[in-house]
Amino acid sequence: MRVLYVLLTFLLTFSGCSKTPEVVPVQAQPGQSKPPTATPVFPDIESLSRLLGNGETNSIAIVEDSLLRSGRFNKLNAFITLDAKGATEKAYELDRKRATGELLGPLHGIPLVVKDNIHVAGLPNTAGTPALKNFVPKVSNEVVTRLEAAGAIILGKTNLHELAFGITSDNAAFGAVRNPYDDNLIPGGSSGGTAVAVAVGIVPAGLGTDTGGSVRIPPALTGIVGFRPSMGRYPSSAVTPISHTRDTVGLLARNVADLVILDHVIVAGATAVTAVPAEEIRLGVPRTFYYANLDGETATVVEAVLAQLAAAGLQLIETEIPDISDLLAESAFPIALYEVERDLPAYLEAYATGVSFAELAAEVASPDVGAVMAAITGEGRITEEAYTSALRARAQLGDNFRSLFANLQLDAIIFPTTLLPARPIEGSLDTVALNGEQVPTLPTYIHNTDPASIAALPGISLPVGLTASGLPVGMEIDGPEQSDLRLLAVAKTIESIIGFSGRPAREDP
Repeated sequence: MRVLYVLLTFLLTFSGCSKTPEVVPVQAQPGQSKPPTATPVFPDIESLSRLLGNGETNSIAIVEDSLLRSGRFNKLNAFITLDAKGATEKAYELDRKRATGELLGPLHGIPLVVKDNIHVAGLPNTAGTPALKNFVPKVSNEVVTRLEAAGAIILGKTNLHELAFGITSDNAAFGAVRNPYDDNLIPGGSSGGTAVAVAVGIVPAGLGTDTGGSVRIPPALTGIVGFRPSMGRYPSSAVTPISHTRDTVGLLARNVADLVILDHVIVAGATAVTAVPAEEIRLGVPRTFYYANLDGETATVVEAVLAQLAAAGLQLIETEIPDISDLLAESAFPIALYEVERDLPAYLEAYATGVSFAELAAEVASPDVGAVMAAITGEGRITEEAYTSALRARAQLGDNFRSLFANLQLDAIIFPTTLLPARPIEGSLDTVALNGEQVPTLPTYIHNTDPASIAALPGISLPVGLTASGLPVGMEIDGPEQSDLRLLAVAKTIESIIGFSGRPAREDP
């Protein structure tokens, strides 16, 4: 038996930086003696499953490799808690089951990561905030439960913008998450840690949450794919909330095929997803709202992609969404700020966190999140009347999208996921540079992603190219409500046409 060395990294949930990873030897167990092949540099679920099925590798070797990679990329600060011991033990168990012919499902032996505001039983759920650093839930979110039942191994809990209230993932309590293309830049947020773990190949996929763009913005800035499902498609309990109207668990992965695998596990009975012939796809191009004031380098990539899709046979229809700017202004932030004042205290009590809303707010470390917490309960708090008005505006926005999709027979609309690529971490909590001006960070980055969150549409961000500066650009497709499988099928086609291969420069451990 050979000795497998795994990197046991406990990134403890305390304010400040993480501990230095520690290498701990783990003795191979029965059935583990065959020398495995190396895990692909940028692994995906399909390739790992194939290697496992062919006997070319085993679960413990994959987990070992994931842990080694997490140590190699520790400076990117993707994790708050890395469960090396638990993941290793689970890998041994799953390899023993495989040896006896007992396969749990399509994720058998595949490591995944989970954003640290989604409950995983037995692991801390800090939500990236100091007051919850000792909160360990006893029950997992149902999405996590279903993934584990299909054989997934939870490698750890990933870093995020504090309380998921931002898009930079610059967390004052647990440190900033850093972009793998340039570690001085933001990776997007709030699901920045999951995006980075996938982008550098620590794991093939992971879970995030999305309120205004948090599983689409990080993929756009780190060169991977992200999927916000229709509201209600995935179970939402056991997640640290912002807004029950807007929050959903979402997926981040290396490719659309892996999104489909994960979605099929989460939604039992989902039908097969095959790429749609290009000439059968109709995409709306809403330029006035989604394409205005694009960063110059982003615009160059985006226009080239649209030309490429048209040349491949996709039908691109210039269009607009009526009153979108006004309806968003009336609904977006009022809904989130009103609901978090009620949803978050209810969550803290329901899950026996031992922390009150006032105590949580008092310990918030990130200044931008502190300002939000003050606004929630301050003199400018959202009234019930304003909230009711916001819900009416939301309903009208949904009606406008439904009419657009139906009248033009669109599969989706297509647009750049973000107006600009990643910007430096330093100074980004407040403003970022866009076309020679300093603009507010949060509303600028969520400008294109927020409509789907308000109108309850499914959305997928796809990597489509690199700017002249070498930074990823994402394009998003949003489809009609509950059109998730068709949207995934359309995304498969677009992905095959674009053929993105601009992965971050890295050295394989």
